[in-house]
Amino acid sequence: MSLKMAIIGFGKSTNRYHLPYLKQRKNIEVKYIYNHRRHEDRETQYAGLGIRFTTDLNEVLNDDEVQLVTICTPADTHFDYAKQVLEHGKNVLVEKPFCKTVMETKQLLTLANQRHLIAMPYQNRRFDSDYLTLKEVLDRGYVGEPLEIESHMDKYRPDKAIHTGDKINGTFYGLGIHMLDQMVAIFGRPQAAAYDIRTIQNEESTLDDYYQVDLHYGKLKVTVKTNPLVAAPYPRFIVHGTNGSYLKYDIDQQENDLKLGIMPGDTHFGQDTPDKYGRVKYHNQNGDWIEKQIPSLQGDYGRIYDSLCDSILNGKEKLVSDAQTLLDISILESGIQQPTPSVVHF
Repeated sequence: MSLKMAIIGFGKSTNRYHLPYLKQRKNIEVKYIYNHRRHEDRETQYAGLGIRFTTDLNEVLNDDEVQLVTICTPADTHFDYAKQVLEHGKNVLVEKPFCKTVMETKQLLTLANQRHLIAMPYQNRRFDSDYLTLKEVLDRGYVGEPLEIESHMDKYRPDKAIHTGDKINGTFYGLGIHMLDQMVAIFGRPQAAAYDIRTIQNEESTLDDYYQVDLHYGKLKVTVKTNPLVAAPYPRFIVHGTNGSYLKYDIDQQENDLKLGIMPGDTHFGQDTPDKYGRVKYHNQNGDWIEKQIPSLQGDYGRIYDSLCDSILNGKEKLVSDAQTLLDISILESGIQQPTPSVVHF
């Protein structure tokens, strides 16, 4: 059985993070791409796939064959588009962040459940190679009980421009949602979160470009952090536990390959080279110190759609539960509701 779907939006997200993976899925047909205006120069690369490009949203919403609509538009439009899709009886996958507030999130999830539909955020970074490998390290017990985890997505990208607008368009909502969701998927609801969210490059900007959030889980503290002015390489993940430590440098390579035109299905797509593998140091059962590389697992953002097909067509549980979606947005919203530094208990 195949799934027919549509995409709202035809920008970078659609072209980089969705269509390359959808083209590899034989059980999914993209019937429409809606955008407020046509981009025929970009459309030509999808000739032969049977996609209909349209500027008429009603054409998409009123087509009974369309079972799923993916929303790839600016963040502040997500709620309105998702609500329209659900009201027309279609499942919806929403690019991150799902919504700005818990109230909006509850409204969409309630509407979906009332109509026996699926509404879910596109948390593709649950299928980053570095994250999948981190989970394996924790599952295998290399470090024992984890006590401290740092998750970094830093870069060196000076920017003196003044950025203003709604907080949903800041770095915390745009990138922090991925990093928070990864930790929520493993550890669930924290007892408390300590926030440091600010602008460090231009004081006249109202949108944040830096954040550090510490999630507290009893003995375990998880830190997620992004700094736009980090010139020296810093580990993607640092884990310290009762039995050892794990360090992983460099980020998942899918995005870098996609930027170069290397596509899913191409040889070595998204794969780390051995010099980028993480390293673990731990005590074995004899009390000896062991150090070794941990080969990176294969990432694949398309697995979001595999999971969604199973949920829509076969009734399988959603990859991102409603509780996780609400918790993700709650952590985000709590971080911008008061000046930082701040602490919020959950």
